[in-house]
Amino acid sequence: MSVPAELGKIRVVPVVEIEDAGDAVPLARALLAGGLPVMEITYRTSAARAAIERVAAEVPEMVVGAGTLLAPANVTDAAEAGARFGVAPGCGGAVLAAATRAGLPFVPGAVTPAEIMDCLAAGYDVVKFFPAGNYGGLATLRSLAGPFAGVRFVPTGGVSPDNLADYLAHPAVLAVGGTWVAPRADIAAGKWAEITTRAQAAMKVVEAAA
Repeated sequence: MSVPAELGKIRVVPVVEIEDAGDAVPLARALLAGGLPVMEITYRTSAARAAIERVAAEVPEMVVGAGTLLAPANVTDAAEAGARFGVAPGCGGAVLAAATRAGLPFVPGAVTPAEIMDCLAAGYDVVKFFPAGNYGGLATLRSLAGPFAGVRFVPTGGVSPDNLADYLAHPAVLAVGGTWVAPRADIAAGKWAEITTRAQAAMKVVEAAA
């Protein structure tokens, strides 16, 4: 199964910031216990590469991705660490070229018609819509889905348990990303049971939307 197909099946992607690579494996196992076999580890901390390496090596059933890939070096680093997909908040040509060279399935970011067209021209029809809440949320996504009927969106930023079902109900939404399942503070505090509970709750919404 391709990575987009896997994301489209799971539908909720926990976006996580890990400060201590030692938390990566317990976090992955907490998410799996809640029925969520995917995680996007962002390159917002110095522990990102080591965290990806540990999850890839010790929890192979987890679909581990790398997010906030802002430069070609980030993409290369993530691929070498074992990431199975990459995500960026924008559609930079150099980053996309690095993803192609690395053979890394990639989700670039786009929030305007021009940016979506740039992504399509580069061969990407799955885009991250970020920060969704600041760019009009589901109302804007609905408007964009009209002229861009072949594009699938991964809204992130502003997605929460309160609007999760509404996002998942839209046919242009492949999956959603969010930090609410595993907040940075809970990861640092080792609140694995709480993270598992939120993962379970999210997957119940996914099941109801199916």
